[in-house]
Amino acid sequence: MKPIRKTLSLPNIQLSYLEWHQGNEPLLLLHGLADNALVWSSLGDYLSNRYHIIAPDMRGHGDSSKPEGDYTFKDAIADLESLMTYLGWSSAHIIGHSWTGKLAAIWARENPQLLRSMILVDPIFIWKIPKIFQLTFPLLYNVLPFLKAMGPFASYEAAEKQACQLSEYAGWSPLQQEVFKAGIEQKSDGSWGSKFTIAARDGIFEDVMEVAGFTVPIDIPTLFIQPEKGVNRMDWQIKPYKTYLNNLEICQIPGNHWPFLVKPEEFNRTVEGFLEKQKNGD
Repeated sequence: MKPIRKTLSLPNIQLSYLEWHQGNEPLLLLHGLADNALVWSSLGDYLSNRYHIIAPDMRGHGDSSKPEGDYTFKDAIADLESLMTYLGWSSAHIIGHSWTGKLAAIWARENPQLLRSMILVDPIFIWKIPKIFQLTFPLLYNVLPFLKAMGPFASYEAAEKQACQLSEYAGWSPLQQEVFKAGIEQKSDGSWGSKFTIAARDGIFEDVMEVAGFTVPIDIPTLFIQPEKGVNRMDWQIKPYKTYLNNLEICQIPGNHWPFLVKPEEFNRTVEGFLEKQKNGD
């Protein structure tokens, strides 16, 4: 089953999302920084007959609204809770990748009754980051490979050439090409660039720095997906999750920071196994 693109109009923002709706079990898929909902296409298609799946473009990304400000975790969580209310969901399984892995942890701390389970896919920056490092963020914007795809580019072909060099698109499969095309647009001056905005980039990074992911123990069943070439390769990086997540399972899988794009079959089976255990009460 292919997803349907829909839009929820909230008082201050329009939230665009993909919906797979053959099953009834609620599953919310949250993409990472500079990505869009289509990164979940393979997983959504794979699980569509068993779950009611929603994958939003987070604010500042994809086809959702792009305000000049309000890119805190609080704002993003409010968007998601409004979406759940609209759908009639009292709770859901949550999958968060990278930045939204930290968002999921914060959400689980603040409103645990809304999360049936969590799957954290190679999450980043779980700790509060000292303010001194804020000075290095402009340098980070220039060296983080996936942010290089923001542009601007003189042509679509130039943008595609850059994308083909990124780990996210290693192999340049039809799925990866679809994701790339969904995240880029021609600007008013004729150049090409990401739909992800600079305001969103700066606002999200600022809040990631200032807000701690863990402050209290969390009992929600959680799967930590650790790709073999991901960003979480050291014991000290995993330790906070082992310390604060009382019901934690860690699974190592092939792939890099984007396993759902570079190794989708293995990723899908891993997610399926964990979610089925939750449904069966194991």
